[in-house]
Amino acid sequence: MYRGQKVIVVLPAYNAEQTLEKTYREIDFDLVDEVVLVDDASRDNTIAKAQALGIRHVVSHQKNRGYGGNQKSCYDKALELGGDIVIMLHPDYQYTPLLLPAIISILGSGLYPVVFGSRILGNGALKGGMPLYKYVANRLLTFTQNVLMGQKLSEYHTGYRAYTGQVLRSIDYHRCSDDFVFDNQIIAQIFDKGYEVAEVTCPTKYFEEASSINFSRSVTYGLGVLQTSLRYRLHRWGVWKWALLG
Repeated sequence: MYRGQKVIVVLPAYNAEQTLEKTYREIDFDLVDEVVLVDDASRDNTIAKAQALGIRHVVSHQKNRGYGGNQKSCYDKALELGGDIVIMLHPDYQYTPLLLPAIISILGSGLYPVVFGSRILGNGALKGGMPLYKYVANRLLTFTQNVLMGQKLSEYHTGYRAYTGQVLRSIDYHRCSDDFVFDNQIIAQIFDKGYEVAEVTCPTKYFEEASSINFSRSVTYGLGVLQTSLRYRLHRWGVWKWALLG
């Protein structure tokens, strides 16, 4: 609990057997009440590892539903458990659990309703091993998105995200894609509702066991991101109604 608010960490897992324990052991359980792991039809022993660690809430997808589909199950379960603060932490150890207290305090104090861990704030992205082409693409896409969406985020593509339960209940995230572009579509929903987003500097770790999409998937993702931002701008101008935003 944090100031009487229930804190839930959700772990969207896919083949996370090798890194799950290291991630889990660094979670601060003085602040975190529950951990939810959603396994997206992994081909390794992620579920067995989660059970061995004592994670009580494990959701198993019989078929792979994609990164967005995994998040939907994560948030559904967190809200079912009465989460007031819901934090998505990747179990591949690319994002450090040591930032959880800072993120929880921002949300729990009512300063902001949404917090992102940014790999771009500071100089940690390239030092942490982010491939140069991904860094350049991140910067170009973020600049374009800020222009189209009228915002000033340092990056739109982090996987370290936290929301109040109120935010998740007020948007229809089930309308978003089941693929990677889910992350940007939910941002569009959040901004459309008028919520503000805080960012905290997040160290970056790129290594063999950390999850990452290949170049062709990255291109598809990038095009989807641009389409999302453009649709958001047209919707806000009243030129074209986008069903995703209601």
